[in-house]
Amino acid sequence: MTTYIDVIRHGEPVGGRRYRGYGIDDPLTEKGWSQMRAAVPEKPPWQHIVSSPLKRCLDFSQELANDLQISYSVKDNLKEIGFGEWEGKTPDEILAQNSEALNHFYQDPVNNRPNGAEPLHTFSERVWQAYEDIVEQHRDQHVLIVAHAGVARAITANILQMSLDDVYSRLRIEYGAIVHSSVDEGSPPRLLIQGPE
Repeated sequence: MTTYIDVIRHGEPVGGRRYRGYGIDDPLTEKGWSQMRAAVPEKPPWQHIVSSPLKRCLDFSQELANDLQISYSVKDNLKEIGFGEWEGKTPDEILAQNSEALNHFYQDPVNNRPNGAEPLHTFSERVWQAYEDIVEQHRDQHVLIVAHAGVARAITANILQMSLDDVYSRLRIEYGAIVHSSVDEGSPPRLLIQGPE
């Protein structure tokens, strides 16, 4: 019995490049919608969709579920990591306030969180709990998670048992990118590298 879980990152949101965690609920731009629609395979295999509650994910999840005539659900623990005082700010705005803050953050994102930000370990644990819940609730199905770059990184880090520092500094998740995984009953989850349809 194998359960397949795919994670798609939302497309480009309104508002340009800025730090948006769960405190910023921007919808998708037209380009963002196009990025996500283009990522859907010609014959989608999904039997259920689980979405982050944020608009940049939920709006698309509702459209896709309707198009495919499948069910969808919303899981709060799939929302993006909270960025504290950086919420809604651009990198330039942050640099203007503290020229070293971003550099320290990228070098060691675990120990250099913005003030008021959600701790990376707490975020990783809540996302992994959501992933495990989805596997348990949808055994032997093919499920699509519609979420965020941080969520995709956290799931990848847990599957590969990598440090959060490594995943955050090395793994780039583009808009509309899909991370594939599978879980055989009684075995740990695996990442899947898929070829063309």
